[in-house]
Amino acid sequence: MMETLRVLLVEDDAMLRQTLARMLAAYPEVQVIAQAATGDEAVSYVEKHNPHVVVMDIRLPRMDGIAATRVIKWKFPQVQIIGLSEYGHGYNANAMLKAGAIAVYQKSMATEELYSAIKKAGRGFSQLSA
Repeated sequence: MMETLRVLLVEDDAMLRQTLARMLAAYPEVQVIAQAATGDEAVSYVEKHNPHVVVMDIRLPRMDGIAATRVIKWKFPQVQIIGLSEYGHGYNANAMLKAGAIAVYQKSMATEELYSAIKKAGRGFSQLSA
């Protein structure tokens, strides 16, 4: 039996963040343990809640998702990070992958693919195709 995957959602759009949390609540093996709206909150919440997986928006106030990913991966290399982007590709997505994210998904497709990506991340995949 698989351990419950603890997930931190990081998205500055409260409505999207809550939609993702509700969608993930349908899966008993996934537990959203915290939600953050900024990159600096994400770093603090990783320290406090010890998630397996962080779902991180790239564009965030105060500290963007790329910088937050770098900090989290430096301090907590075992944490898997899945990026969310408006476009799913391009410079910011590439920068997110270089910072340590295992994949970047377009927000409009995230609900379709996010559960599968979280399960793979929880099994220790180091790179996902997105």
